[in-house]
Amino acid sequence: MRKLLQIGFLILITVWATYAQGQAVSGRVTSSDDGNPLPGVSVSVKGTTQGTLTDASGNYRINAGNNAVVVFSFIGFTTQEEKVANRSEINVQLKTDVRNLSEVVVTGYGQQIKRDLTGNIAKVKAADIQDQPVTTFDQALQGKAAGVQINSGSGKLGQGIQVRVRGQSSVSASNQPLYIIDGIPVTTDNLSITSSATNPLADINPQDIESVDILKDASAGAIYGARAANGVVLITTKRGKAGRTNVNFGAQYGSSKPTRKLEFLNTEQYVKFYNQAAANSDRIEGLDPSDPDSYTTYMKDFYQTQGLGTYGTSNQASTNWGDLAYQDAPYQQYDLNLNGGNEKTTFYLSGQLLDQKGILVGNALQRYAGRLNIEHQVSSRFKAGFNMGLTRTLNQRISGDNQFDNPMQMVALPPMTPATDATTGLPVGSPPGDISIPVYYNPLINIGNAYFNTTVYRNISNVFGQLQIMKGLTFRTEFGLDVLNQQEELYYNSKTQRNFGSPLGLGRNRFARVENYTTNNFFNYSTAFGRSNLDATVGMSYQQSQQKTNFTEGRDFPSDAYRMIASAARKTDGSSSQTDYRFLSYFARANYKFADRYLLGVSARVDGSSRFGNNSRYGFFPSVSAGWVLSEEGFMKNTTAISFLKLRASYGQTGNAEIPNFPQLGLFTGDAGYGTLPGQRPSQLANPDLKWETTNQFDIGIDFGILNNRINGEIDYYNKQTSGLLLNVNVPGTTGFATQFRNVGSLENKGVEIVINTENLTGAFRWTTSFNAATNQNKINNLQGQIIEGGINAMSRAVEGQPLGVYFTQEYAGVDPANGDALWFKNTTNTDGTIDRSTTKTYNQAQRVVAGSPLPKWTGGITNTFSYKGFSLSVLFNGVFGNKINFYGVGRYSSANGRFEDNQTVNQLAAWTKENPNTNVPEARLFYNNGAQSSSRFILDGSFVRLRTATLSYSLPKTLVNRVKMNSVRLFVTGQNLLTFTNYAGWDPEVNADYIVSNIAQGYDFYTAPQARTITGGINIGF
Repeated sequence: MRKLLQIGFLILITVWATYAQGQAVSGRVTSSDDGNPLPGVSVSVKGTTQGTLTDASGNYRINAGNNAVVVFSFIGFTTQEEKVANRSEINVQLKTDVRNLSEVVVTGYGQQIKRDLTGNIAKVKAADIQDQPVTTFDQALQGKAAGVQINSGSGKLGQGIQVRVRGQSSVSASNQPLYIIDGIPVTTDNLSITSSATNPLADINPQDIESVDILKDASAGAIYGARAANGVVLITTKRGKAGRTNVNFGAQYGSSKPTRKLEFLNTEQYVKFYNQAAANSDRIEGLDPSDPDSYTTYMKDFYQTQGLGTYGTSNQASTNWGDLAYQDAPYQQYDLNLNGGNEKTTFYLSGQLLDQKGILVGNALQRYAGRLNIEHQVSSRFKAGFNMGLTRTLNQRISGDNQFDNPMQMVALPPMTPATDATTGLPVGSPPGDISIPVYYNPLINIGNAYFNTTVYRNISNVFGQLQIMKGLTFRTEFGLDVLNQQEELYYNSKTQRNFGSPLGLGRNRFARVENYTTNNFFNYSTAFGRSNLDATVGMSYQQSQQKTNFTEGRDFPSDAYRMIASAARKTDGSSSQTDYRFLSYFARANYKFADRYLLGVSARVDGSSRFGNNSRYGFFPSVSAGWVLSEEGFMKNTTAISFLKLRASYGQTGNAEIPNFPQLGLFTGDAGYGTLPGQRPSQLANPDLKWETTNQFDIGIDFGILNNRINGEIDYYNKQTSGLLLNVNVPGTTGFATQFRNVGSLENKGVEIVINTENLTGAFRWTTSFNAATNQNKINNLQGQIIEGGINAMSRAVEGQPLGVYFTQEYAGVDPANGDALWFKNTTNTDGTIDRSTTKTYNQAQRVVAGSPLPKWTGGITNTFSYKGFSLSVLFNGVFGNKINFYGVGRYSSANGRFEDNQTVNQLAAWTKENPNTNVPEARLFYNNGAQSSSRFILDGSFVRLRTATLSYSLPKTLVNRVKMNSVRLFVTGQNLLTFTNYAGWDPEVNADYIVSNIAQGYDFYTAPQARTITGGINIGF
């Protein structure tokens, strides 16, 4: 009986305990934006220690009493509370936290929540770049981060892209930011055999990226010391999450077309225009048009030899050579990833197949990418992980913008010339036909007869271990590698060798291998005491990189069936080279917070580099920053309109070491010393004092939130002063050398950045806006009197008192209405010191002046996102304002009022005549340079606003998706570069001619391909 009573008592106790704990509550947590599940959401019972996390499908289960309140919180989303009230199932949709104050931001060797930042870091999430039809992730960043200007340069696939963070900080060193993937700096140098740069970032699958954090100011970047002057881009790849294994598959298909085509003369217009141009030249020289040596007679013969047939036939067919430069450009991409794990081991596994044709004939890019990220909790104190990304990229390239076989240059061919030889059926100009037709090389001959393929195998991987030594103290060690193998194969067979001096074919082969190794080892200590929080990091980093290249060339093959250089009759060139560099660094950082409102950060890095002299091998790069959260102060507590307000300021020093290797050493070159005997000779003068360029940067900013943070943003002012510029300067001839690498001169960048995010409408229909704008003023302060020139006809300059790359040329004054002569302003200095602004017809009498800058005054972007139930529409416009583009490369041939036989743009029909005296286009004169000289006539406004992306998506209802055992189904249509608003007269205002672009030569158009307008449709399925 006693035992029965004891058992009964235990049962009562158990029932009471169960009742006290409450009933089981379960449910699912999803995002209100797209309905997708949210794994890792913290679910807790308010006022207790009870808590759990949602699994990979967003599901949770927790015990809670009837009167309990369950709290759902997740980084990047607003916290939501739900009263149980006798419910056993509670499903929650979390809304995105517009202010993102609790969002985790990746910093160098650590993380911080955005609220506690004292530096300036721009964050771009995976959702902002997913499913964009781009070959490199940096293209997807355009317009999304204030102060970050991205210029794709041309519509060629896989070409070098220019990224500038807060302006241009160097004249001759690199202005590209430092890229870090999962803590490992990666190779971004151009390895191309030609002057047309490729983009090594094309080897990275954008779909594997979790977030991109851009360190812009010195307090954020100084932890990377000697290489942070141009900003640092931290790329974090996706990780697995504990819970059931999730499988996600995505597919998208689409096609591309050029954003714009220039209109050129048709046959009728061409004949009429050049008849007049020839007659004008005859008039000037007093020639009878019927004279066999007259310009008119020359053009009659030219029309017929180029395919017109009967001279003057008005209904002669026209060849639109501009259209023939383009091809159908299909796009297809397939992505598959799996992620999951348990409390000990998580994994992320992905694969991608990308196959894209470019808009230009012969251009294509294929990428096969795979990634495996694994983390394992070995014990309660130690975890280890491994990240590996493997890629194979094949870039079927085309020639540089300045080569005759570049398809864009076909526009210069006369419109009466047929594209195909009527006798042979081959592209006109192909042997054995008359290769004097057309007047220039026909790039269509290259199809099937030439190729320029670049194949890259890339392995970007790292392994890490992290040990918790004691509470708050951890040690982490990382080892990473970036191995890049690049093979370039260039081949032209006998049918193409009109301009290469090899009638029986030319082959070139270049192999480059870069092995880049890095190890990071650092301690982190985090603690809280009283009202204070302290987080400190100290460690070291070592990086070494080695590049080896081999090159060989062969000419004249037995037949077009042979393409390997082993079969060439003449091995005409060959070389091999090796270059190395190393960095050894020590770094420290501390962040202190008091009373949740006073913030202080300090960091320092000591960098040693093999690129600098023995006397200046190590540099010290400190920074200090502070923040004050005013909204936590008592005097702000009752200010209902302002929900968050933080002031912050920083000052620090960063460096730039991105120059060629060994500039500090006295070098010798081995070659033929006497006749065919080997020898060596000095080739470079040593400078043991050579050191980094140094940038001191001051930043002051304000972060704000208004109306419960429905309006929030940032406003920053920065001042970057760069000194000790790395330049090749002239030295006395008595040294035996002409130049030496030295630290000479200084420049500055000043600017303002504005970011505003608004939640305009909430509820079932939601509308949010994200706006950013930035201005930057660049000026060279000191070059010790040097003037460094670049670009076509040295029209670009680095000169004191002006922005880098400023255009310097004669100033065009228009057309003399009396006779059609081109005019220029003299701009000479009078004896009284005034400037003579009278005009002259003599080009050489006009003085060169500043004609504009290729650097924009303003950049910006605005994204509007609308969502209703399962539908979502996101629209991004970005703009660039106040910059100039140099059209002279094209203009001197194709907008030159008939200077040569090149076909002309239709605006040349406005050339001066007696009936049309008031025009800005000089009289058309064949073989006369009437205004086609380099001048401000061809310096054009490059401002534009572009509808960069627009994505419409629909996520199927969960009730429907769950019936077929799926987690999610999303359909979408994306358009890129859909509309462009600009006054630029060329193909595209987003231009940088690939063969000439440099820090100084910016904004040139030389038959450069326009950006592609791409439309894709796709589906994402989650299992």
